[in-house]
Amino acid sequence: MNFDQIIDRRGTHSMKWDMMQARYGVSPDTGVSMWVADMDFYPPQAVQDAAQRAVDHGVYGYFGDDRAYLESVQWWMQTRHGWQVPSEAIFTTHGLVNAVGLCVHTYTAPGDGIVVFTPVYHAFARVISDAGRRVVECPLVEDAGRYAMDFDAYDAMMTGSEKMLILCSPHNPGGTVWTEAELQGIADFATRHDLIVVSDEIHHDLVMPGQRHHVMARAVPEVADRLIMLTSASKTFNIAGAHVGNVIITDPALRARFAATMGAMGISPNSFGLHMVTAAYSADGAEWVDALCAYLEGNRAVFDAGVNAIPGLRSMDLQATYLAWVDFSGTGMAQDEFTARVEKSAQIAANHGPTFGTGGAGHLRFNLGAPRSVVEDAVARLQAAFADLQ
Repeated sequence: MNFDQIIDRRGTHSMKWDMMQARYGVSPDTGVSMWVADMDFYPPQAVQDAAQRAVDHGVYGYFGDDRAYLESVQWWMQTRHGWQVPSEAIFTTHGLVNAVGLCVHTYTAPGDGIVVFTPVYHAFARVISDAGRRVVECPLVEDAGRYAMDFDAYDAMMTGSEKMLILCSPHNPGGTVWTEAELQGIADFATRHDLIVVSDEIHHDLVMPGQRHHVMARAVPEVADRLIMLTSASKTFNIAGAHVGNVIITDPALRARFAATMGAMGISPNSFGLHMVTAAYSADGAEWVDALCAYLEGNRAVFDAGVNAIPGLRSMDLQATYLAWVDFSGTGMAQDEFTARVEKSAQIAANHGPTFGTGGAGHLRFNLGAPRSVVEDAVARLQAAFADLQ
């Protein structure tokens, strides 16, 4: 668990590093990549060993008998989140963006409205729009350094044509961990407006010390008849390229509809991903995640101290994820002006705030899932790029 180790990912078909120049004009030779949400760390040794065993065997046929995989998912959810999941409730998809798309196609029709709380993970809006559905943005509000919801305002926005709500829990960007009371508020809102709830909990293991994630299925079990849970080991263990996610549906009627979509599309998981997740969801994996979260908390402290010392910049309180959400509006600069300083002067590739929807303007998102020295370098670059403000 040497998170300080520098791993050169350039020239490895890494989107994060090999696409940064095309996307942001930042050279991978001289710049720092802090955009795509994967980490510059090796996964646990148990995951590496599982992949190596598959390679050593040398035959890459269809995967059969997934009992060990399902048991590992059940063990992880019970042990880490106190959530008992029946094996028949688990579907495996090609990652969670794929899972969101399948949910949209299963439970809504073209033209239906789908509610998202913005700013939020940009893939939601892309999938909704590409499916011919309508994105309904319900803007979050800042309260005491974190995001919160204004259900009175959201109630007034509903027209009756909305059929689904997609929740990001913990929230990306912003890193807010929703409280049980907030999850109850979401459940009540969904019930009032007869919305299917898709709870994307991909970051649920990556919470800062002292914080606790609340699984929606446990927090509000009374909405099981309208709840679809999405989970994945991909962010937790840095195996996003394995493209394995889980859709967990306890309600039999909802489950039958989703099973029909899976069957109609001929979806089945890849064997490498199943081997890797089975190894990750273990005692060894749990020990690694605990060490990772402690390390990420150190990165957060370094980044926040350095960024918040720059006049006009403010990093939102990061309760979960490794994605820092920085507000540049205090500089008085337009989006293109402060972004140019970050990309051209500091040579850092970070996600542009407006891509996250309403509420994203004036912000950039920075990936802190990197060795401490890289985060320290990024802070120094930002301080130099905005030195005239200090």
